Amino acid sequence: MNSVQIIPLGGVGEIGKNCTVIRQDDDIVVIDCGLSFPNEEMLGVDIVIPDFTYLVENKSKIRGVFLTHAHEDHVGALPYFLQQIKCPIYASEFTHAIIRQKLDERVDLREVQLLTFKPGDIIPAGSMSVEPVRVTHSIPETCSMAIRTKHGIILMTADFKFDFTPVDSRLTNMARFGELGKEGVVALLSDSTNVERPGWSPSEMKVSEGLRKVFTAAGGRVLLTTFASNIHRMQQVYDVAAECGRKVAVVGRRMEQNLEICTRLGYLKIPKGVRINLDEMRQYQPKDLAILTTGSQGEPMSALVQMSKDEYSRLRVIPGDTLIYSARPIPGNEAAIWRTVNRLFRQGANVIYDSPTPIHVSGHAYQEELKMMINLTRPYYIAPVHGEPRHQHLYLEIARNMGYPDHRLFTMQDGVPLEIQETAASMGEQVHCGRVLVDSAGTPGVSDDVLRDRNNVARDGLVVVTIAVDPERGEIVGDPILQARAFHAAEGILDQARDVLWDALKNLDSNDIRDVDRLRHEVADIVKKFIQKKAQLRPIILPTILEV
Repeated sequence: MNSVQIIPLGGVGEIGKNCTVIRQDDDIVVIDCGLSFPNEEMLGVDIVIPDFTYLVENKSKIRGVFLTHAHEDHVGALPYFLQQIKCPIYASEFTHAIIRQKLDERVDLREVQLLTFKPGDIIPAGSMSVEPVRVTHSIPETCSMAIRTKHGIILMTADFKFDFTPVDSRLTNMARFGELGKEGVVALLSDSTNVERPGWSPSEMKVSEGLRKVFTAAGGRVLLTTFASNIHRMQQVYDVAAECGRKVAVVGRRMEQNLEICTRLGYLKIPKGVRINLDEMRQYQPKDLAILTTGSQGEPMSALVQMSKDEYSRLRVIPGDTLIYSARPIPGNEAAIWRTVNRLFRQGANVIYDSPTPIHVSGHAYQEELKMMINLTRPYYIAPVHGEPRHQHLYLEIARNMGYPDHRLFTMQDGVPLEIQETAASMGEQVHCGRVLVDSAGTPGVSDDVLRDRNNVARDGLVVVTIAVDPERGEIVGDPILQARAFHAAEGILDQARDVLWDALKNLDSNDIRDVDRLRHEVADIVKKFIQKKAQLRPIILPTILEV
C-alpha cells in the first residue's frame, strides 16, 4: 500500500465521538477515543460511542492511541475500546490522571499500558511517529498531534484556540507550528466548531471580569455551573472569590474528583483559606459564599438539576441565590438546560446565562485563528473535522478564499478514508463504521429496533393481549384479555379490539390454534391493524399465549 489513509470513525460531520485512524502500510495510529451524547429520540441511552469493528479487525496493527486532551468527546469511549483491544495509550500527565479514574471504573488498570508524554516528544509508532504540540483550550495540556508519514506530516489540531493570556500562562506553541509547516504538512485536520464566528475568540481571562462583576453585585450566595473538566474556570472562581472575600464550596462527584486531582498535581492553586466543604457553609453568611456545581448540561442526576427539583439533600437553593451559567449548551441538551433554569427562577434564584461582560468563553478557535493555523502550517491538503456539515462547508469556503483549489480540499465523512498518495489524494472505499449506543447501565449495543420500540411505547403505549389455549384439543379457552399501559384512545377501543379479535379467532381451525408461533403473529396483526385504523395509533402489541 503506497497510500497513507486517514479514516475518521467519528468526529466529522458531527460534534463529539472523536476517533481518527491514521494507517500507513501495516501500522495504525489512533487519535482520540471519544463519546457523544444521545439526542431526545434515544430513550434510555446514556452515551454514544464509535463502532470499533474496523479497529478490532486490525488490532494487531495498532501501535497506540494518542489522546489530545481529557474532554469526554475525546476520551470518554476509551473504557469500551479497552474492553475489546489492548494497546498502548499515550496521554499527557494531566490527561493521564483524569482518564485513570474513568478507566478504573470499568477496566483492570493492571492490564492497561498507560504512557505519559510531554509536548515536543517524538513517539515512535511503527513506521510513523507522533509529536504532541501544545495548544490552548478550555482544559490543561491539550495537544495537537503531528503524525509523520512517508508522504509528510498529518496534523490533527485537536480542539484549540490562540489565547495570548491563558490562565495557566502556557501559550500555544505557534513557533513549532511554523517549523512543522516548513518541514511539510501534507494534510491539516482542523477543528471547525466555531468557524461561523468572525474575528478572534476572547481570552479565558476575560471571564474573570464577568465573574468579578457578579460576585460583587450579588447580595446572597453565588453558584456557578460549568463543565467539571474546566479547570481554568474553576481557578478563576477561586481567585475572584478570594478578591471578593467569599469562601468556595464544591458539589458534584466528578467536579470534586477533578478538584482533588488538579490540586494534588498543581494544576489548580487555591488561595489560602478560600476552600471550604459543604458542612462548613453554615458558619458563613450567604453573601460570603460561592459554590461550584456540576449540571451545566442539564444532566438528570447532576447536583444542580437535583437542586432545581428540591431533591438534593446536601444543598438547597434559597431565594436570593445567584446562579452563573458558565458554559455553552451541547447541541441536544438545550431543552433540559432551560427546564433547569426555569425551575431555579421559580425557586427565587437569579440565573445569569448571558452577560455583556463574558461569564463564559469558548475553547475553540474563531475564523481568524483558523486562518492563522492554515498560514502557520501551510498544508497541502485541508480537511475540517470536529464540526457539523455546515461548519465543514464554511471552513472550506474560507480556505478557497485563501487561495486553496478544490482538489486540495476535502469534506470527510465517518468511515470514508482520505487516501494520500505521493502526488494526489482521493476518497477511498467505506470501512465498517457507525455508532454504538450505551444504556444507562453502561451496557453497549442498544439496537435501532429497541429504540424504535421505546419510541413507539413512549408515543402510543403498549397493549398486552393474553389468550389461553388448550393445545391438545386445539381450542381457545375463555375470552381474550387486553390490557394497556401508556395507551390513550377513545373509550371502548380496547373492548372493540377484543370483539374483533374474538371473531377472527373463531374462524381458526384446531391446527392453526396448536401452532403457537402462528397464533401469536395472527393475534398481534389483528389487534394492531384494528387500533391503527380506528384510532390512528401504533402501540406496541405484546401477545401472550397461555397453554392450559
